[in-house]
Amino acid sequence: MVARLIDEDPEGAYAYSKIALRLASRVAAVREAGGFAAYATQKYSEALAEFRAARRMTGGVELWPVMADCERGLGRPEKALDMAGAPEVNKLDKAGQVEMRLVAAGARRDMGQLDAAIVTLQSPELAAGSVQPWTARLRYAYADALLAAGREGEAREWFAKALEADRDGSTDASDRLAELDGVDFVDALDENENETENDSEVEVANGSEEAVVEKAAEADAVEDTVGDTAERRAADRDED
Repeated sequence: MVARLIDEDPEGAYAYSKIALRLASRVAAVREAGGFAAYATQKYSEALAEFRAARRMTGGVELWPVMADCERGLGRPEKALDMAGAPEVNKLDKAGQVEMRLVAAGARRDMGQLDAAIVTLQSPELAAGSVQPWTARLRYAYADALLAAGREGEAREWFAKALEADRDGSTDASDRLAELDGVDFVDALDENENETENDSEVEVANGSEEAVVEKAAEADAVEDTVGDTAERRAADRDED
């Protein structure tokens, strides 16, 4: 349930995770799920505690990058960088190592070291032509760092490359590209609302016109009635 809700309803996922933790706190998977639920709701201290507990139970290193990112969330980028240089990183698979690189670059940016963040992201994985699950996010982070450093032309190139690799829409690279190109998107919902308002105004206008016609017809009818009455009275007087 936590995994199913965490993207669409992180607060709901967190609530479920608290129940699960009360019932099965000695299960590593439950502690890990609780960590991710807390992480999704930016409760970084709680998330870090759950990740550490899960790691103690399993002895694995898979959670190392997200633990380092929790340190960033707690305002400790230096600690995240220390973790990026720890021996545990060498035990990570390729996806984990890329994730660790992203966290380290984020920590550099937290410390105002933009050039170092850019260099951190420059890697064989960034230059590879093949698309992997992490490719879009890596290219996007690189483009964003370049843009923050004022290198707009290069940033646009890498946002375009991120968009090419973003098969599941995990980034907003298309929006960033449009922003750089000065393209404004009109919200279709706003257009519909305007059309509805215009339609309402037309309906009101039509209604007003119909009301005027109806009143004119009523006036004509009254006039005809008055005229008929006067004619009958005149005829009666003539007969008398």
